[in-house]
Amino acid sequence: MTATKVIIGLTNPKSPTNVGGVMRASGCYQVDEVRYTGKRYDLALRNMTQYNTDTHNAKETIAKVCVADLLDELEDDIAVVCVDLVVGAIPLPQFEHPAKAIYIFGPEDGTISQAVIDRADSVVYVPTVGCMNLAASVNVLLYDRLAKSSQTLASDDLIKQSRDTNNRVRVKPAR
Repeated sequence: MTATKVIIGLTNPKSPTNVGGVMRASGCYQVDEVRYTGKRYDLALRNMTQYNTDTHNAKETIAKVCVADLLDELEDDIAVVCVDLVVGAIPLPQFEHPAKAIYIFGPEDGTISQAVIDRADSVVYVPTVGCMNLAASVNVLLYDRLAKSSQTLASDDLIKQSRDTNNRVRVKPAR
């Protein structure tokens, strides 16, 4: 079995709600680490009046680290994948995910710098009409990675492990 590593890189995020949503997605899809740059998130977090969206407390098990550069101190075998609406990018449905990757996302109100795009091994985009929310983009990317992996997705054990404690419904047996 091939070893995997997944890092999410956020370029100067501004919204604690979005970062909380990214953390929740990271917990659902077994991300190893979340990195972010910039000062806006920390400033907004100190003055937060928004709801907590990391309702599964992924921050307790997944490192969330502020860094000066998302690409610093990466292992040599980590592929750099930028995810943004960039001309010439690969549509996500056609993309083959590397076993080890850092997925870099632009800020809610901007884009990934040309310098980072130029250092990327791949640049992909999520085909949409319009621009998606940061947390939604991370969710779609991570779901695509899981859906294309060799992990079993339709397992009752996975469903039981993943669902909310208030969910006990079942599919009615065929007649």
